Amino acid sequence: MYDQTRAQQPAGQNRTPTERRTPGPEPLLPSTERERVLQRLRHALNTFADTPHDALAEAESAYDEATAQLVSALAARRELLRAAWAEQGTAAAANPAEPAEPADLTSQSDELRHALRQYREITQRLLQL
Repeated sequence: MYDQTRAQQPAGQNRTPTERRTPGPEPLLPSTERERVLQRLRHALNTFADTPHDALAEAESAYDEATAQLVSALAARRELLRAAWAEQGTAAAANPAEPAEPADLTSQSDELRHALRQYREITQRLLQL
């Protein structure tokens, strides 16, 4: 598809990440961590011809590191999501005799809906791995 705005930019001028049309989901791992694991994997690939067993051990170690970091990142994300919606249930249970204001219920519902969307997004991303 022809992008007239991009076509009018001087040659060699690239868009910055903030100028992208649709931002993608936030990466699960920080770029420094991803780059470090990828560097180890590239090293394993480049040294395979000379030392295949060492290269495979390095690749396995990079894999193990990546999966451990991913599990840790997913657990941290889960804790943040759970804390956000669990606090609302605790606050409502603390004063069951006191009726909530309609605006409060709408706000709570919106926050719960947002948490549900985040669970859906992260679960769908996991299923696409």
